[in-house]
Amino acid sequence: MSHHTLTTLQITGMGCASCVSKVEAVLKTLPGVDQARVNFANETVLVSHDAPLANIASALSDRGYPLATQDIQLNVEGLSCASCVGRVERALLAAPGVISANVNLAAETARVTFATGVTDPSSLAALVTQAGYAAKPANDTSEVTDRKAEEIHLLAHQTLIAALLALPVFVLEMGGQMIPAFHHWVHATLGQQASQLIQFTLTSLILIGPGRMFYAKGLPALVRGAPDMNALVAIGTMAAYGFSVLATFAPNLLPAGTANVYFEAAAVIIVLILFGRLLEARAKGRTGAAIRKLIGLQPKTARVEVGNTVTERPIADIVTGDILHVRPGERIAVDGTALDGQTYVDESMITGEPVPVLKSSGDAVVGGTLNGTGALRVTATKVGADTVLAQIIAMVEQAQGAKLPIQGMVDRITSWFVPAVLATAALTVLVWLIFGPDPAMSMALVAGVSVLIIACPCAMGLATPTSIMVGTGRAAEMGVLFRKGDALQSLQNTRVLAFDKTGTLTMGRPELTDLITAEGFARDEVLRLASAAEASSEHPIARAITMASPGPLPTATGFESLTGLGLKAQVEGHWVLIGADRLMERQGIDLSALAPQAQELAAKGKTPLYVAIDGRLAAALAVADPIKPQSHDAIAALHAQGLTVAMITGDNAATAQAIAAELQIDHVVAEVMPGGKVNALSDLRSRFGAVAFVGDGINDAPALASADVGIAIGTGTDIAIEAADVVLMSGDVSGVTNAYEISHHTMRNIRQNLGWAFGYNTLLIPVAAGVLYPFGGPLLSPMLAAGAMALSSVFVLTNALRLRFVGRSTSTDAGAVKLNPAPAE
Repeated sequence: MSHHTLTTLQITGMGCASCVSKVEAVLKTLPGVDQARVNFANETVLVSHDAPLANIASALSDRGYPLATQDIQLNVEGLSCASCVGRVERALLAAPGVISANVNLAAETARVTFATGVTDPSSLAALVTQAGYAAKPANDTSEVTDRKAEEIHLLAHQTLIAALLALPVFVLEMGGQMIPAFHHWVHATLGQQASQLIQFTLTSLILIGPGRMFYAKGLPALVRGAPDMNALVAIGTMAAYGFSVLATFAPNLLPAGTANVYFEAAAVIIVLILFGRLLEARAKGRTGAAIRKLIGLQPKTARVEVGNTVTERPIADIVTGDILHVRPGERIAVDGTALDGQTYVDESMITGEPVPVLKSSGDAVVGGTLNGTGALRVTATKVGADTVLAQIIAMVEQAQGAKLPIQGMVDRITSWFVPAVLATAALTVLVWLIFGPDPAMSMALVAGVSVLIIACPCAMGLATPTSIMVGTGRAAEMGVLFRKGDALQSLQNTRVLAFDKTGTLTMGRPELTDLITAEGFARDEVLRLASAAEASSEHPIARAITMASPGPLPTATGFESLTGLGLKAQVEGHWVLIGADRLMERQGIDLSALAPQAQELAAKGKTPLYVAIDGRLAAALAVADPIKPQSHDAIAALHAQGLTVAMITGDNAATAQAIAAELQIDHVVAEVMPGGKVNALSDLRSRFGAVAFVGDGINDAPALASADVGIAIGTGTDIAIEAADVVLMSGDVSGVTNAYEISHHTMRNIRQNLGWAFGYNTLLIPVAAGVLYPFGGPLLSPMLAAGAMALSSVFVLTNALRLRFVGRSTSTDAGAVKLNPAPAE
């Protein structure tokens, strides 16, 4: 069986939603392509393939949807013969995203064409270096021009030119219709023929210049039998323009009384649709704001130690093992390990924890985090796509490019929508010609063009992907990474949410929670002696007691571990005995003074222990894995959303029931092995419906994978948890409620957008066709149709952008990605 790779490609030339099904159809017919899912909002396609990328690029280009590509040059050392050339070319062509590679032996360079966004120059250089030929990018291409910014600039320029040319046309024609005195003045000074010639000249310039793109893309699509939105605009404006040219130069060919000109309709339609596309491009640009802010956290250069000097080097040229110097206030360039120096580092953009973390020799540091007031020397351990920040960016991009199940229905409709519109327009013209009042031909033309223009399915195509892009971007800002975009839809369908206990609802490490002293003993003194005795033990409970010590510890001697029971040691001349009731009874120590309190602690799910000093009972203490402070609020918020909350744990039933009672959890499954969690989830699914599981991702992989939605609690530096659908970037369970909040808001936003897009087309196509005219209603002008169509797309985009302001469902801020761009260099 062949192995299919998943590649996300950027596509150019997609003018409307109907392009989605065309691109998918082109790709699905290619040998070696298993699956293709197009995202119209960010103009990408996710392809599962084992076909060469060159074949995919060629097929898309032939159909008018070329891939966005980059050409770079690598300087390659060590090329000595033709076989070296072959080896380097094969290494490059095997890389994901590479379309072509040509190595020049004489110049010792490699020219590589690759699909934008799939790989980058530094990764390609690293591949060639691994093949045995040291390679570097010939120049720094890290600052690749933003394609979207270029598109916005071009559209703004074209819209302005079209508007300046269309204004006189509009004034001459519509001004005369609205103000009779102006009409008479034009006739008296210019004359009707001269007025129409001016309109003809200016409209021709608009169609040849700014409007050319609609014909260049629309007409070939029409010839191929796969019309798109450009084809609708091209046919509509050509019909209005062609009719007007006849009326101007050969009016005798038209029925008497119908020789009217509609140059202003053709001109203004082009202006309005260009303006709509400009607003759309600007709004689309804002939908990707979260990604750009994340990328903004990456420094452009780093100071690298070379021998005894420190030189500034582009980030793309840094390799693992390089020693970097990080000055106070700078962002750390890549993931690494501190060699020397001491400083506090602000890691809030990764973990969401607001308190800076102390870093010194041997500590791990994360690329993109902000150094405080100290200086550090750091060895680079992960560069390029392997860094934590790159993984976060990749996850967000993957989620933003996802296609939800709801999108499949939209794509099926838009695939036949444009042909249906063409048929409706043709039928409209026919009905008006047969049944319309005089001048029937003019009215038929107006109605037909209005139907073509108003029915563009852009808003339908944008409805789902824009909401996904903004929703997943906002989720990242709140510390929630949707690794799989369809989790956005499936999460809001879950009826029960099951938590793992240890490390998820609780801290995951034992802590001393209670200490009750017997008469005649001081709390701090007992704790000091007990901590000193436990200091020699590696047991987690011993560490919990030692960590609670009130100050410096004396040295213990004569330490003896009593396996399964406890320990004894001598501290400052006192014999200290610590252990369970069995140990104390064996040593003949009377527990009656503190036994009731110890039983009470056990009933709360804690582990009670006793301390005896010099043969007398000194204290009862309890050790427990404490509940995380945010767990109460998170579960209360989930209950408020109508969810059933369950807990699945391997811990003993008494402890599990005690914690469940405190947190008001509805169902408890205790004393299960990791494999048993999968069966527990199946049972919950059969009783309640779709189930989501929240675990810490270390031993919960089977449960995370088998749940309808797996939510892993990551910890910033270890976020790539393969089994999960959703990753929470800090250990904060309130992120679960934020994930639900984003899921609900995004799906509601998608339904609003689809309701608007379908409702708009369903209602306005008949109006454009003129169904209201026989009842005294208006005949919609093609210009108004163009304006309404542009506004429809802008409405959908603006509605999607509201998701940027979804608030957190709980008060805590932990887990938020602080998307503050890097300070100006």
